[in-house]
Amino acid sequence: MSHRRFLPVYLAAFGLFFSVAGFSQQAASAPEILSIEVQYAGSTKLSREKVLANMQTRKGRPYDERTVEEDIRNLYATGNVTNVRIYGQPTPAGVNVIVVIQAKPQIEELGLQGVEKLKESRVRKQLSVKVGDGLNEALLEADRQKILEYYRGKGYSEVDVRTSVDTDEKEGKARVAFRVSEGSKLEVRSVKFEGNQVVAEKDLKRAVKTKPRNLISFLTNTGRLDRDQLDQDAIAIRELYQSRGYVDAEVDPAQVESVGGRVDVTFRLREGQMYHVGNVTYRGNRVFTPDEILAKIKTKSGEVYSPQRLRADVKAVQDLYGTRGYVDFQAVADTIPAGSGMIDVAFRFEEGTQSYVEHVNVTGNVRTKDKVIRRELALAPGEVFNTVRLDASRQRLQGLNYFSKVEAYPSDTLVPGRKDVNVNVEEKRTGSVNFGAGFSSIDSLLAFAELTQSNFDALNWPNFTGGGQKFRIRAQYGTRRQDFIISLTEPYFLDQKISLGGELFYRDASFVSSVYAERRYGFELNSRKSLNEFTFVRAGYRFEDVNIHDVDPDAPKEIQDSKRSFLQSMLSAGITYDTRDSLMLTRRGERLEFQTYGAGGPLGGDVQIYGFSLEGAKYFNLAWDTILILNAEVANVDTWGGGSSVPIFDRLYLGGANNLRGFRYRDVGPKDSSGKGEPIGGSSLVRGTVEYTMPVMDKVRAAVFYDVGAVNSKSYSFGGNLNSDVGVGLRLDLPIGPVRIDYGIPMAADKYNDGGGRFNFNVGYQF
Repeated sequence: MSHRRFLPVYLAAFGLFFSVAGFSQQAASAPEILSIEVQYAGSTKLSREKVLANMQTRKGRPYDERTVEEDIRNLYATGNVTNVRIYGQPTPAGVNVIVVIQAKPQIEELGLQGVEKLKESRVRKQLSVKVGDGLNEALLEADRQKILEYYRGKGYSEVDVRTSVDTDEKEGKARVAFRVSEGSKLEVRSVKFEGNQVVAEKDLKRAVKTKPRNLISFLTNTGRLDRDQLDQDAIAIRELYQSRGYVDAEVDPAQVESVGGRVDVTFRLREGQMYHVGNVTYRGNRVFTPDEILAKIKTKSGEVYSPQRLRADVKAVQDLYGTRGYVDFQAVADTIPAGSGMIDVAFRFEEGTQSYVEHVNVTGNVRTKDKVIRRELALAPGEVFNTVRLDASRQRLQGLNYFSKVEAYPSDTLVPGRKDVNVNVEEKRTGSVNFGAGFSSIDSLLAFAELTQSNFDALNWPNFTGGGQKFRIRAQYGTRRQDFIISLTEPYFLDQKISLGGELFYRDASFVSSVYAERRYGFELNSRKSLNEFTFVRAGYRFEDVNIHDVDPDAPKEIQDSKRSFLQSMLSAGITYDTRDSLMLTRRGERLEFQTYGAGGPLGGDVQIYGFSLEGAKYFNLAWDTILILNAEVANVDTWGGGSSVPIFDRLYLGGANNLRGFRYRDVGPKDSSGKGEPIGGSSLVRGTVEYTMPVMDKVRAAVFYDVGAVNSKSYSFGGNLNSDVGVGLRLDLPIGPVRIDYGIPMAADKYNDGGGRFNFNVGYQF
């Protein structure tokens, strides 16, 4: 056998040998550290152990100046020292290292004075400095600001916090005290505007964040006076006027008048005249024609002049050039008075030269793997340096929620026309443990505990972080349900943009019926792939044991016959098209979802069914920020092959907070044959909803709605007995999440549903 095939192995072995030999020779040439002595300048001393714990220089290791420089930086970073010097004293046998430390005075007492209206323990939790720390003026100021923010968040807008430091230089000790003057807790009674003629008061009220106290202020955290916010509100009012052409608009500082422990806030305005755009000119453009530039900007001759729109136009032109690689492009928009109520705009461009990507450098990631960051980048070496894609990459990384700070910027290289992409991140905690309780009209009361890690790595023992996977454990226990879930998702399976996930689950629910409970346990595998920005497909496999138990002795025969366990093995697939502008409160867009599934046959199990569902929703943002929602669904389930009937747990139901809100949960559709009125579900379903919401106040919307639908026992039967309701509701944007409260009244119903109204309480805006 020829030795040529082993030549690369030989070369690698020789390379490794010489590298190790070179390192050993270098290590041997460096003198060994014989001892480390810590000396102190001044009366304050840090423990020797604390000093050495922040150093890489160790007794018995080779002496290295670069390591010494890093040790000096680390000691300064502790915040406990004002001066550090490290040097080595050579001897025939090696080096004696001497560390000279000038330490800051240590805090021996940390006082908190004047705290009466809030719990001192909670105020003290705002402090990052502790007894025993070195005196750090910057940290003390940061803690003072935290106390101020904490009080203002509780409604004490007049709070004042001062810091006093008493230093004993001889002993190297310091006594620190935070003195708090709490002031009064002021509530806002009214917000008024004077001098506004062209802008309606409702628009001004929408622009400011200072709101009067109302019935739900304890939930929305509004109605408290914050003087810093008043300054921001004045800026918001001025920007509103400028966006409508009133460039000279002025807003006086807000006037605050106390009235019986509450305050009235008044903003006085001077609107000035409206300005329009005169001539618009361009200078310095060679890459793009004036028509190509004009197509990207909204500042046009004769339009109302808006500084905000002009800034957006400058950004639009920068993006236009940025897509072609003109990284150094500069644009300036000069405004020139052109007579009464007119402003000319002159754009000046410095195009620079086109650039390509040379290298992509990633720094700052300690836990997160490089590939997790790089796969989110829309730029690669050799491509045109597209600044729009660079911004999109920054937003993607920020959207991962792994980093507290993301910087992405170009830098020059030694190669003309080439620039490096530099990505610098600052990592933050990505795991969380949550406990809580909730309530809905379906689930009733429940408590939960949840552990999540959004940057999980199943192969990185023992830290299990940095791989970009999603891990979740959730347990919840309530009066009508118990759940336990473990799930893991890999968003880039085999480094392709295909999501693959799995879930182990146990669920026991009694809310599905008044005469039986339903227990499910098993596992599910699912995958998802995006086709474009708005469309994705998905596929899944589910294997579970479904048990109908705790059946009431008086339950109908259809339910008594289902009192047993079923093994179900099911494949599913679907496609979703989603252009909604927000998942929390959608104003515009549409969502169309189709799903099909099949169980049994070659998949095994006791259940042999197939089915599909098609659901669509359209959202319209109308005048005065009102929203019209149209939502419809059609679904069907049936047996195939040797299947005898669709099990009760796979049948279709309507009624409750998410569809027909004037009816009890799952109470619309076929009932048992004995005439007791117990729902047994159907095989075909059709429903529709029209809902119209309008803003009432900040974070509160009112709703009116109409729901209609039918469930039939036969497959592919989408007509028949329609049930419908009308109602009103509230949409609350609370710190705990969006909340829906609805009151529905049946209009058309079967004999088992009366015409009385029904409340529904749930989390989430959409259906």
